[in-house]
Amino acid sequence: MITRGTKQFVDLFDRAQSFTSTPGQNGWTIADTSSAGTPTYLCITEDGGAAAMTLAATSEAENVCLFFNDVLPYDLRMLKYAKFVAKVAAVDAVSTIVFGLASARNDTPDSVAYNAWFRIEGSASTSAVVVETDDATTDNDDKATGQTLAAVYKTFLIDFTNGLKDVRFYIEGERVAPSTTFDMSAAVAGQNVQPIIQIQKASGTGVPAITVALVEVAYGYGYGV
Repeated sequence: MITRGTKQFVDLFDRAQSFTSTPGQNGWTIADTSSAGTPTYLCITEDGGAAAMTLAATSEAENVCLFFNDVLPYDLRMLKYAKFVAKVAAVDAVSTIVFGLASARNDTPDSVAYNAWFRIEGSASTSAVVVETDDATTDNDDKATGQTLAAVYKTFLIDFTNGLKDVRFYIEGERVAPSTTFDMSAAVAGQNVQPIIQIQKASGTGVPAITVALVEVAYGYGYGV
């Protein structure tokens, strides 16, 4: 007997929850490298629910990541798409934000072995969005989208339906960085990933923030022969 289908994980963050270093609802966990400051990270009721993360106004390096505690539930080869609805605020020249799918997290985003995500690199632009993929062999970094992100929610989609040889990115329904072929086909068989939202600053008293109102992942499954 053969069983095939598609499942969806959807989180609207429509609940009262303070994220902690202990996995909570849906597995969401916080990694926080701040020492003196106290960043905030919690679910808020705004617009029906959202996950809000804001760094502290303390002059220090800080990194806050909302992720599945490196539990990697999604096989890259079974993915259909990942969708995020997000907005940012107060991004400055020493801030970096990434959100998308990744293998085990790292304080340095470029050191994450496998990823497909959207990125704002404040040293280049405090609002311009770039896209990246890495399959531990082919690394496509900082590909311009021509799109920006600031105080208004936008919808971001990573599309895997064309296979790992042709991962595609969309912002507000428009395909971005179409001249780049995002090839992740060198990923090892059985390589899994997790949703990840990471915000960090290198120094200073800035308070960059990201608010995510939706994380949705669709993936195929199959049993039997």
